[in-house]
Amino acid sequence: MKDPHSSHTNLGLVPPRTAVFFHAHPDDEALLTAGTMAMLAAEGHRVVLVVATAGERGLSDLEPGDELGMTRLKELYESAAVLGCARVECLGYGDSGLSPSGGIAADRPDNAFIDADSEEAAEKLAAILREERADLVAIYDPAGGYGHPDHVQVHRVGRRAAELAGTPIVLEATVNRDPLVKLLRMAGKVYRFPPEFDPRTFESAYTAGADITHRVNVRRYTKQKRASMAAHASQASGGDSDRTLAVMLKVPGPLYRQVFGTEWFVRRGLPPGTRLKHPFDEP
Repeated sequence: MKDPHSSHTNLGLVPPRTAVFFHAHPDDEALLTAGTMAMLAAEGHRVVLVVATAGERGLSDLEPGDELGMTRLKELYESAAVLGCARVECLGYGDSGLSPSGGIAADRPDNAFIDADSEEAAEKLAAILREERADLVAIYDPAGGYGHPDHVQVHRVGRRAAELAGTPIVLEATVNRDPLVKLLRMAGKVYRFPPEFDPRTFESAYTAGADITHRVNVRRYTKQKRASMAAHASQASGGDSDRTLAVMLKVPGPLYRQVFGTEWFVRRGLPPGTRLKHPFDEP
């Protein structure tokens, strides 16, 4: 039986394509799309990584500011090298911070991404899409996953940039929230979550399984995905042993492949019930 994805692994049949992955901060690519990026690069496609900000207000042992931003951009390049990216760009906006509103306006940098003119930011990204003749751009779902203001802005800016550049495929990187919500409900029966953590917020975060169009098997590329996470050392520290990246990097190899071996995307406008396995697949 013919492998339905043989055209993706035998590029003598299909010319290499270009996929641009647009993220808010360094390390977001490691968490959501690293396996897919490594897979596409291994197949011979051109992979471009664009971030909106340097992530200079992230949590770290370093104080927020330019030094942290430079450190995180260096880590971004290390991650990109591991994944096989051909190009890395930062749009140069300021990190808006973690609160739902991006923090108090007076505390945000003058060029905070959430305060940017969406059309202007979209044109900056569109210029890269045009230059690359991108076949695909990956952004976030409308909620920005878990609601980070910069992630929501990535969705808005990314969709508009694709319209301006005429990029044909727009994928929204997300997570299947169904097993996540189920796991949190089970954990809540035996564990008392801290007051500041409300597991009910995840009932509207990310995307319901029924709405996900792409389930990409990246188990062959979890070594690269793990190395991408490890590259962002500043975000695995910061005086808090429960930092997300730190916890993920402690997961044993076989379990890591199982837990992080699938990446999820949504492509709007496809028929209900569409289930695809590769970013360039068509229904």
